[in-house]
Amino acid sequence: MTITLRSQENIQSLLRRCGYFFVREENGELAFARPMSSSASGYPRFHIYAKLDNVSRETLLNLHLDQKKPSYGGTAAHSGEYNGEVVEREAARIRQILGL
Repeated sequence: MTITLRSQENIQSLLRRCGYFFVREENGELAFARPMSSSASGYPRFHIYAKLDNVSRETLLNLHLDQKKPSYGGTAAHSGEYNGEVVEREAARIRQILGL
């Protein structure tokens, strides 16, 4: 699910306000995560890739739910949900916090 954001505020500050922490930068995108529970594994968790669209000057937040860790070494494959009620509720929560 994609959320479009237009703000002058630092993306890390905005997502920290929503409970997300910075994970890494990869291929021009910033990755953030927010665990759904206090499980020691950190999963399931919400995961956002944030990327600035240089044409529109908007930040695109690509949100999905990682159900579990990648199961094969050296790859980013995972059990991700990109749609559905849980992801929609999280997107609505983010929009509410950020006033979108």
